[in-house]
Amino acid sequence: MELPCLCLLLLSCLQSLSAHNDFFTSIGQMTDLLYTEKDLVTSLKDYIKAEENKLEQIKRWADKLDSLTVTATQDPEGFLGHPVNAFKLMKRLNTEWGDLESLVLRDTTDGFISNLTIQRQYFPTDEDQTGAAKALLRLQDTYKLDANTISTGALPGVKHKSHMTVEDCYELGKIAYSDVDYYHTELWMAQALKQLNEGEESTLDKVTVLDYLSYAIYQQGDLERALMYTRKLLELDPEHQRANGNVKYFEFQLEKQKKTEEEEAEKQNEREKRDTSEPKKKKKPKNVSGHQIPERKKYEMLCRGEGIKLTPRRQSRLFCRYYDNNHHPVLLLAPVKQQDEWDRPYIVRYLDIISDSEIERIKQLAKPRLRRATVHDPQTGKLTTAQYRVSKSAWLTGYDDQMIETINQRIEDITGLEMDTAEELQVANYGVGGQYEPHFDFGRKDEPDAFKELGTGNRIATWLFYMSDVSAGGATVFPDVGAAVWPQKGTAVFWYNLFASGEGDYSTRHAACPVLVGNKWVSNKWIHERGQEWRRPCAINETE
Repeated sequence: MELPCLCLLLLSCLQSLSAHNDFFTSIGQMTDLLYTEKDLVTSLKDYIKAEENKLEQIKRWADKLDSLTVTATQDPEGFLGHPVNAFKLMKRLNTEWGDLESLVLRDTTDGFISNLTIQRQYFPTDEDQTGAAKALLRLQDTYKLDANTISTGALPGVKHKSHMTVEDCYELGKIAYSDVDYYHTELWMAQALKQLNEGEESTLDKVTVLDYLSYAIYQQGDLERALMYTRKLLELDPEHQRANGNVKYFEFQLEKQKKTEEEEAEKQNEREKRDTSEPKKKKKPKNVSGHQIPERKKYEMLCRGEGIKLTPRRQSRLFCRYYDNNHHPVLLLAPVKQQDEWDRPYIVRYLDIISDSEIERIKQLAKPRLRRATVHDPQTGKLTTAQYRVSKSAWLTGYDDQMIETINQRIEDITGLEMDTAEELQVANYGVGGQYEPHFDFGRKDEPDAFKELGTGNRIATWLFYMSDVSAGGATVFPDVGAAVWPQKGTAVFWYNLFASGEGDYSTRHAACPVLVGNKWVSNKWIHERGQEWRRPCAINETE
């Protein structure tokens, strides 16, 4: 009677999986897939055991008859002269061989195939595989990791080291290739080739890998290296039609390039001769402007812990303290631990502000509701999914659990801001390489309808709980000011998005760095302007 219970459990798990897609955007929900795979392995082992039992029966029958027929064929007439032997021969051929045929034809795959068929409809899709692959490429770029480091699984803070096969590297290169990303195609096809050269066994051959590798290098403009790898390919397969055509084309293009360079060099020499014969004109000084680092580069540097702009002098002005929010009655006897993280914009961290049991309850409530995270579309003011935000989120209210109301009240007691007009508690779980690229939490002047539907004004402040430690990566960074705040379980950070005047503080532009190793859970409260009129009075100066 255990089978119906197992079926109910399986159906319950599948119903949970059926409500979700985009598995790669949430590590929390990907854990369900591990249990699905474990169930399939158990089912596969049952099938193997049934097949082995069947083969064992067939083997015993074959061994018995082998011995019998060897003896019988030495003296057929004498053997059959025994009436029992004659009877048993008739019986075997008339009945027992038919039974053996039934045994051989007996299908033991039903249980496994039906289980696999049921679960396959809830498997990750091509989009999930591509999303996970692109996440690896994103991590490679952000944290400046070479392909070999990723392939060998030698990442910082890893508990479960995993090695990538030649096929894995090749698949990653193919996904990059289909995305017209020849830079990463080259890196991963070169890694696949390296592992093949080191003697790793694979169903892939070097010819296939070299074909992709040479073309990716050619697309990046390096004709000499493209020609070199194409010639290596032809050493292995002299009849390769495309490679033979490419060699001729590359040689022609290189000859053409060489002539062009020679002509350019000749023209340059003539210009230099003219310049020496003519009186030199005074050159106007060039307008040298300050070197600006692109935001993307600043963001990635901060994610790696580089380019943080906190000088020792500014650091010396940051303190930690017990905070009671001007003798708030709730905090008077139990003040909270407050720590300055940054000065401009002013970012504070509260330590031991949410308990492990509260974190687990929030995750328990949120996990079944997790959906692909959305962002506000500045044009429509509506929520939409975006490729630059790789996570899943859920929204929780006091109606879901009284504990959520307790947490909301705690935020109000500490910040002194009204929570009735704040958005619901948003819980987010980041997926493979999960990130949220640089963005503002508040609506800018060119987005007048950003929060019109809510009717509570702009987002005045952000409160962010860290509900897990992250082994590597996952920092919250502020590229414009060079600030980085690292996840620490049980803490929360708080900052104002608007000045007291109501103007947006553009230095609060921030991002969630890709999670390199680990599982990142956060929850945040976006606090709005309405209801804060007496709690945070308006200032006259625009940037106060």
